[in-house]
This record gives sequence, structure tokens and C-alpha cells, in this order.
Amino acid sequence: MPETRYAKSGDVNIAYQVIGDGPRDVVHVPGFVSNIEVMWDDPSMTRFLERIASFSRLIIFDKRGTGLSDPVPLDHLPSLEVRMDDVRAVMDAVGSESATLFGHSEGGNMCMLFAATHPSRTEALILTGCRAKSLKSEDYPWGTTPEQIAEDVRNIERTWGEQTVDYYAPSRADDEAFRKWFVRYQRLSASPKAAAALTRMSAEVDVTPILPSIRVPTLLVYRVNDPRFHEGEYIARTIKGARMVALPGADHFFWAGDTAQMLDEIEEFVTGHRVSAVPDRVVSTVMFTDIVDSTDRAAVLGDQRWRDLLRRHDEIVRSKLATWRGSEVKTTGDGFLATFDGPARAIRCGKAITEAVDPLDIEVRVGLHTGEIEKVDDDIAGLAVHIASRVSALAGPSEVLVSRTVKDLVAGSGISFSSRGSHALKGVPDEWEIYAVDERP
Repeated sequence: MPETRYAKSGDVNIAYQVIGDGPRDVVHVPGFVSNIEVMWDDPSMTRFLERIASFSRLIIFDKRGTGLSDPVPLDHLPSLEVRMDDVRAVMDAVGSESATLFGHSEGGNMCMLFAATHPSRTEALILTGCRAKSLKSEDYPWGTTPEQIAEDVRNIERTWGEQTVDYYAPSRADDEAFRKWFVRYQRLSASPKAAAALTRMSAEVDVTPILPSIRVPTLLVYRVNDPRFHEGEYIARTIKGARMVALPGADHFFWAGDTAQMLDEIEEFVTGHRVSAVPDRVVSTVMFTDIVDSTDRAAVLGDQRWRDLLRRHDEIVRSKLATWRGSEVKTTGDGFLATFDGPARAIRCGKAITEAVDPLDIEVRVGLHTGEIEKVDDDIAGLAVHIASRVSALAGPSEVLVSRTVKDLVAGSGISFSSRGSHALKGVPDEWEIYAVDERP
């Protein structure tokens, strides 16, 4: 994580970070709340920001009243013009004469006002998930009524820190680790009263009058099923020369879902050329786990008891992954996909999982294979992943099965195996010799 520093905007301290040393400056202005240290705890956010920093000097900050920046009086919140000065203060602190402003959601309002007010310091403008104003009107039918805004404010204060990601990142709705990060990110970005006050303030913002005054190159990148897609179209029509790119998906968070094309568009816009990210290929030990007869157990227990059991199972697996330095990739409903940088640790972790779930009266099967994988956003791909999945499917209750590759790599570790013969793995060339890990790995 980059070092957090502070810039003075008037008498307010604004927390900021700088990453990368590219020839062009990009200032990221986040949505209505943020925490520039907690954001790095989400791997997908980290990858997105690091990609931008690979071709720029990326500057990120927390707006006043949010995250690590100074709080502000909730009964006298600053205007958009005052908050816009936070951008200028941070740019001054890092010696940035001009920059491309990258605004997300509510942060886009600050970017648009800054671009219109300070064109000499704005090289270009990138917007995603932004709206021009909140209140609905005859010429802006996508806005919200005053009654709905009042209800939203009440709901935010009542449920802050408990909100789900379903609206903001539907592609990650089943990712428990992401959901937990998101509510923590909320709590550490603003208090419930602050979040409600900021929502009330955002509802009063209207930048529609200044849109025709924006004269800097402008790119809008929106997903077609983002609830604010049509508002993006309005902004693109109103800013002279703006270009809008419509991408598939429904995620409002720019770092969720398929990010490759969005990053390619941003890189080409900033640098003038497109260089897709080189696939991140590494050799890794891939683990699949799976609860045996989970469907039958769920039917016997009923929905609530099964969810409680599954929650406890997930806690145990994550605890063992942490102990043996495994990296969770994702959950698979009733199991996990994880990677390890050492096959012996993966084997011992697998055995530890099968033993630790005994008190839950369930049994888990585990499959392992070591090979080259490709990291793709929040997932992994490659033949090694398919092989590990097929090996796992062959395992019996409380059994850890490994490929011949894994067995050969741990020679001399003291781990013993029993052969399970050669098998044709569906979708995988050739036959593969499979081994069961003996009781004491």
C-alpha cells in the first residue's frame, strides 16, 4: 500500500496517496465516501488501480469528511465548490500542474466542475457511473424525487455498514469475502450520520448548467445495465466532443466484473495507445474443496440451518487457508477454490480442513494439482485449474487426492501416498495418475 500523506485545503487536512511514476498524472476522485487505505484490502480494486498506475502517476485521496481526511460539521457541509478545492490542494501538494481527472459516481460531479473551472489544470476527463444531478425533472427523468431521497437518507443512517453489494456490484453478490470487505469499507469511510448527511448534500448537486462549458477531452465508460447508464448518455450528449463507451455488465463499481476492456479504454485515452495487460501467469498449486452430499444435507436441515452450517464451514476453511498461507480465489457454493505457493502446504491444509469440519457432522473432499495458471481479474484460469477440479471430483469423503505432479514435487517431505490408479479426466488430454494422501501428511 502506498504511503498516506496529507495536503492542506484551507484549514482541512486531505489524505492522499501517490502510486506509479508514469509521464501523465491521473487523479482518481472516488464516490461519495472512501478510505484510501481500506480500498487496497480488496484485490480487485488493487489490480485496477495498479493497472492505471502502470501507465501514469496515479493520485488518490479521501474527500473532506470521509475516510482518513478531516471530519466536517454535519450541520454545515461544504459546497461542491469548496470540496472541489480539495482536488487542487492535492495536486499542488504533489507538484501536478495538470492531470486527467477520473471520477466515479458522485466523484464525477467534482471532476466536471473542476474541468469547467480549471481547464488549464485539466488534461482530460474520465467518468464512470456518474450523474449530472440527483433530483428528477422534466428534462432529467432519471433523477430521484425528494420523497425518495428523504427515504434513502433515513435508510442509509439506519442500515449503514449492513448494506449489500447487490445494487453496486451484482457480479460479486455471491462473493462473501467481497461482501465483508464492502461493509467494512463503508464503516471506515464514514459514520452513519456522516453518510446520511453526505447523501443529503449530494442530492442537492446539479452540474447540468456547466456541462456545455467543459472543453477538455472527455471519455465516459459505463456498463449498459448500470442504473446510471442513461444519465451517462445525457452527459456525453451535453459535453461537446465527449465520447461514450458502453460495456456489457451491470456493475456500478468500476473495479467489479470484467474490467479488462474498461482499463484498455482508459489506457488508450490517457496515453494515446492501447497495450492490454500481459496475462499474469504463475506456477501454483490449485485446491478445490467440496462438501460431500451437500444437496441432501441441505434438504434435511432446511434453509436456515444449512446457511448457518455453511457459514461455520466457510470460517473453518478460511482459518486453515490463513494458517497454511493459501489464497482464497472464490467460493463455489459449498466449497472453495484456492491457490498455494507450495504443494506441501496445500496438502497439509487440505488434511487440516477435512479434520476440522468433523464437529459439524459433514465431510469434505479435496483435490490438488500444481501447474501454470493465469490470473484473470478476481479469478484464475488455465489447464491446471481444470485438472484440480477433476481430481477433486474423484475424491471420496474426507479424502485428499493429488495429481502425480503434486506427489513428485513433495518428494522428501515425509508425506506418503496411496495410488488410486490412472484416470481419464474429462476435458483434459491423456490419462493422469492420481494419489490419495495418507492419514498423516
